[in-house]
Amino acid sequence: MKKGSDFMPEVDDAMCFACGEDNPISLGLKFKETSPNIVEAEFIALKNHQGFDGIMHGGLVATLLDEAMAYAVGVKGIKAYTAELNIRFKKALKIGEKVIIKGKYERSLKKSIAVIHYCSAQIIDSSNKLIAKAEAKFVEKT
Repeated sequence: MKKGSDFMPEVDDAMCFACGEDNPISLGLKFKETSPNIVEAEFIALKNHQGFDGIMHGGLVATLLDEAMAYAVGVKGIKAYTAELNIRFKKALKIGEKVIIKGKYERSLKKSIAVIHYCSAQIIDSSNKLIAKAEAKFVEKT
């Protein structure tokens, strides 16, 4: 969600750890809308993303999922913050393996004090196996 992007043009996220183009240690994620309510990005984990030998650190896997859902909200023109994030890890994300990260905007619900946006995300490996999936609630910025 860099400055001037189609997702959230008022936000300057050039230093974002996940997608920032000006951040020298950014994960370099580049999401695009592939169908209504769905965004996707490709990613390859590098050695400096490693947790245990040969696999990506679980906290960084969580970052990939959260960012996918943030983009799914952002592509709708909504400014919102992650309020709750639930992750299910299914298998390790191997260093050097190309994966697809998908984020989906599910629905919204207007509560008395806030608008809540529900999203889901998943990471799929090159053989179409699920690595991890997540669900999240985003609170709309007022």
